[in-house]
Amino acid sequence: MHKILPNSNPTALDAWESLKQHFQNTKHTTLREHFKEEPNRLDYTVLEWEEFYVDFSKNRLDKKGFDLLLKLAKESGLKEAIAAQFSGNKINVTEDRAVLHTALRTLKKDPLLFEGENVLPALAETQQKMYAFCDNVISGAWKGYTGKAITHIVNIGIGGSDLGPAMVVEALEYYKNHLDVRFVSNVEGDHHQEVIKDLNPETTLFVIVSKTFTTQETLSNANSIRAWFLNQAPEQAVAQHFVAVSTNTEKTAAFGISAENTFPMNDWVGGRFSLWSTVGLSICLAVGPKHFTGLLEGAGKMDAHFQETPFDKNIPVVLALISVWYNNFWNAESEAIIPYTQYLRNLPAYLQQGIMESNGKSVGRDGKRVNYQTGTLIWGASGTNAQHAFFQLIHQGTKLIPADFIGFKKALHGNKDHQEKLLANFIAQTEALMNGKTLDQVKVELNASGMSPEEQIKIAPFKVFEGNKPTNTLLIDSLTPNSLGALIALYEHKIFVQGILWNIYSYDQWGVELGKQLANVVLEDIKDNANHPHDKSTQALLKHISD
Repeated sequence: MHKILPNSNPTALDAWESLKQHFQNTKHTTLREHFKEEPNRLDYTVLEWEEFYVDFSKNRLDKKGFDLLLKLAKESGLKEAIAAQFSGNKINVTEDRAVLHTALRTLKKDPLLFEGENVLPALAETQQKMYAFCDNVISGAWKGYTGKAITHIVNIGIGGSDLGPAMVVEALEYYKNHLDVRFVSNVEGDHHQEVIKDLNPETTLFVIVSKTFTTQETLSNANSIRAWFLNQAPEQAVAQHFVAVSTNTEKTAAFGISAENTFPMNDWVGGRFSLWSTVGLSICLAVGPKHFTGLLEGAGKMDAHFQETPFDKNIPVVLALISVWYNNFWNAESEAIIPYTQYLRNLPAYLQQGIMESNGKSVGRDGKRVNYQTGTLIWGASGTNAQHAFFQLIHQGTKLIPADFIGFKKALHGNKDHQEKLLANFIAQTEALMNGKTLDQVKVELNASGMSPEEQIKIAPFKVFEGNKPTNTLLIDSLTPNSLGALIALYEHKIFVQGILWNIYSYDQWGVELGKQLANVVLEDIKDNANHPHDKSTQALLKHISD
């Protein structure tokens, strides 16, 4: 394969070896001790950019360790890799594709060449087509087959064609217009029936999102919903109620969707990074072109920050380095994402796909199996709900679980009392995770409660918090389309940096193929009794289904 990205086993780099030694030297240092030994710790562990205040001081990492991580980034060729991505090189080598979702939101006016052609004019033309369509639907100028305006939108897609748009529509609920936007993804029939059961076909618009228009789950749902629609509407009405985001105009035309109502996608935009493209059509319908533009602009500003900022002040780079520190030196297997707003309750699920599908790889860019850990398990929920769910495990469990706390200074609806209580929890939890509660502190509390010395001895060990639980705090002024765009782009770039340091290809996803291939074989066994050879367990399951 042609070398486009740097290609070196990170464990062979000088910085890696130095980090291993530094870990051994500092692994027993507590967070309290780090703060005591570094009076000016906040000078290098707080990053301020636009509306973002990022505090990574509550990490089991000192200045020397941070400097070694920065050295690792340099030795890994990160600077050259960033340039390769933004210049349109085909850094997705195994699929022979460029990775240019950043072109969809670039704030720069300079030509962006891909295979000798400036891609920006075509992107602008497609975007204007999408905006004009959305304006027509939102204003009521677009009519259904009986002359009624559209009131409901159903997005039919899966993976990146569902998770991103669904998360953003939910996150920007405060900015939504009158349209009711819903999402169908799972091939499960019950799922799509529940979504459409109360819909009026006269006022519902269906958006089918599939690059190839062949994805089994999406096409199964689209065909079933089309049949439901035609039970109540004439065939020619399909064109007024179904639009597509796809490159396969032949198949969309066969479905009944006109070329005018088919919005193209670019081959160099991967699914899990596609919400910025026409895949975001449902987002644009939900919040309108103005707010969709705000989303793009926020991401574009983060792109510029990532490209231009020195690594020690570069938010995506710093967060990625910290993640590698825990994954590869502390052997932490997972990271929690805790957004302190209900609007972002599905951000952890969205980032699960983005991070785990991108960096869940065991083969390096050299084609050899890696001899170190890659990828992290991502999970989480919104605060304060999470505090009453899994925080027990983080506080007093046996696992080291670094966590990102994401909060907003201002409430969108302006309820000061509730926001102050929310922010109090947001800040207090990271302080509690860092400091914990010693046995002596517990004894003082129990003694003050009037508990007998005998009872204190029994209960005290269970009330101790060891602390030293690492967190990053991302405090943002308010949740706007602009700040949301920047936040999502931040995590996209964190994924990229991790992939470069781990010497893997982050933008392919061959791991999703095998199960889909076998599902087609198993489906023949279920539907047609094809009796393909399987292992004994699979044979028994098929028999149990057919009984």
